[in-house]
Amino acid sequence: MNTKKELFQKLQKADRKQARLYLFCNFISLLLITAYSAMMLSPTVLLVLPEGGDSRKQMTAIFVLALFGCVVFTIYASCLFFRGKAKQLGTLMALGASRRWLAPGLYKEVLLLSGASSMLGVLAGLPFVWLIWNGFRLLIVDSKEMELVLDFKFLYLSALFFLIVVACSCINAHRYLKRTNIMDVVHEEHKNEPVRQLGRWCGPIGIVLLFAGAVLGYLAPYIHNALFDSYYPPAWLNLLYAPAFAGLYLIMLHTVVHGWRSRKKHPYRNLISRSMMKFQGKQTVNNLLVGTVLIAGAAFALFYLPAMMSSQLAALSDRPYDYLYVSPVTQNIPGQNEVTAFASGYGLTPCDWHECGYLVLGMDNMVEVEDEGNTYHLEHRELAGEGRFLPSSAFCALTGETLSVEPGTYYAVSNKEETGLYWLNSNATQLANMTTRETLPVTFAGYTHFDLLSGATGYYVLNDADYAKIAEGLGPEWQERVAAFNVTGEDSYDFASAFFYMLVGSYDPEYAIPSYYDRIEKMYAEEHGQVYWGDTESMTHLSFDAPDSTEFRAYWLYMPHMTLLDKNDFVRTYAVFLMMFLFISIICILAALVICYTRCMTIALNNRYVFDDLERLGASPKFLFAEVKSQSRNVFAVPGFVGSLAMYLLFALILYGNDGKMTASEFLSLGMSLAILVLLGLIIYLTYAATVKQMAKTLDIPH
Repeated sequence: MNTKKELFQKLQKADRKQARLYLFCNFISLLLITAYSAMMLSPTVLLVLPEGGDSRKQMTAIFVLALFGCVVFTIYASCLFFRGKAKQLGTLMALGASRRWLAPGLYKEVLLLSGASSMLGVLAGLPFVWLIWNGFRLLIVDSKEMELVLDFKFLYLSALFFLIVVACSCINAHRYLKRTNIMDVVHEEHKNEPVRQLGRWCGPIGIVLLFAGAVLGYLAPYIHNALFDSYYPPAWLNLLYAPAFAGLYLIMLHTVVHGWRSRKKHPYRNLISRSMMKFQGKQTVNNLLVGTVLIAGAAFALFYLPAMMSSQLAALSDRPYDYLYVSPVTQNIPGQNEVTAFASGYGLTPCDWHECGYLVLGMDNMVEVEDEGNTYHLEHRELAGEGRFLPSSAFCALTGETLSVEPGTYYAVSNKEETGLYWLNSNATQLANMTTRETLPVTFAGYTHFDLLSGATGYYVLNDADYAKIAEGLGPEWQERVAAFNVTGEDSYDFASAFFYMLVGSYDPEYAIPSYYDRIEKMYAEEHGQVYWGDTESMTHLSFDAPDSTEFRAYWLYMPHMTLLDKNDFVRTYAVFLMMFLFISIICILAALVICYTRCMTIALNNRYVFDDLERLGASPKFLFAEVKSQSRNVFAVPGFVGSLAMYLLFALILYGNDGKMTASEFLSLGMSLAILVLLGLIIYLTYAATVKQMAKTLDIPH
């Protein structure tokens, strides 16, 4: 080596391990963020997830968690790279190289490594999305709706993250070049970063803060509504979740400094691994925090799946009818004779046939009206929305139950668990015939139950005499009917599917409307010179040309209930929902596991001299391997346990907070979620075991 340039290149080659780790971290971060943003902004996904709905909010919230985790991860990787790079810089400085001479080569190397790894990550993100998505289609379910369409605007997010990676690397390079003490620079990689040691109280206090912050942040909007009934909850209320993050930090700090096992009987057990973790506490705490957040995000996404499945299982259990469908009387929908003839072609005979008409009436209610400044006021509207009313005799014949409805009262129809009360009007004081505009004074008498008529469309029961009175002069456009039947013998999926398409084909195009389209709200808006929101792009638009789409089957106003069809087509109907949240969980789990793996391998690289010294002092391979396992155990176990448990308890709180009680389907959802956490724990354990073996191999420890 005759020149400083040749020496610089020689030192670069000696620094390959740190460079490979840095490249790997950037590559994985950009791959995950690119894949997530590609899915999140895909028209395939956005078409199915309703705008402003909980599913979109949940998807965005978890993306923020993943973005936070990957940003911290890349900053951490950059710091590790420069800690290893410091010895190279210090050597060159000691040989007379000026910072001005070092800067171009260092910045060139940083930009090359950052740019190359980031670009490869972005490019790999697309086939990664394609492989997972099409693997799901191949192995589980496929449909026309599952065709993946990408909006390449997601590359803006990838570019933003790329700029963050490069900026952090350049800032770190500048920071190390500014150092003046050459010996400090040379020994940088051997410096410890102990975290501030607090007492053993920090662990219990952290647990209290974690759960207090989660509960306070979740309940804050409800408390605000109770105290200020004319103001919408402000966005800053989300800051009340902050104690949860402070508590999480204290829990991780307690893990690093004190651990969670009592050491009174064996104060020197795992002393070496505990000391290594403590002396590098800042790095370890940061990694544990990020890993916990990502595991929590993965668990939250996975819980979406049992929540959907348990509610569907509850809806399908104990149905009194195999088939039930509703329709306007103005449409030529198949009746009993047509259905019987059609079913005979499949060797089936309809039985237990029940059919009755019902009325669509106007209902009064108190309505929220938005004002300026995030405020609103309540006003009474005589025509606030539609309600579908059955006579009590017809309802009793349909359900087989006895219901006595007093004159001047009405019952609302809910499911047995009473989880859909949000859609029902229990405040009406009068009903209106929408043709004659005659009104009938009423009072709410309570809830009755029939799952097949519960949901986003509100059904109610009137006294027979009141029903006859309010029905006088009502036009056919405000009248509908319900038909229900069973079939003799074993039901046929082919019949159910053909009957569904037969029903869909019987409707005129204008009846392709979602269940929350309200004609009375539309009338009110037009009478006041407004555009009804249901006629804007905000409304889900359905088409009879796509009867198998998720939007159509989930939201069509006249969607029939067919038990066999609903069971068999559930996964296909909600495939995009299920795939999106499964994909989110995969992204978060991969990111968390990569971070934990990277941290463990960093421990092995930075503390190799410690293990070499222990071996020279006579430590057995078994002892050294046990120390490696002990050092790695907390890195994987603590984020997995804390993130999973915290999100499980928050999920239980959300289920309870939805309606103030726990139903059978919600308990089933919690049970399924617990089984998912067991599977997640197994994945974490297998990764931990593989990481320990890799660490032992790196340290040349027999195992």
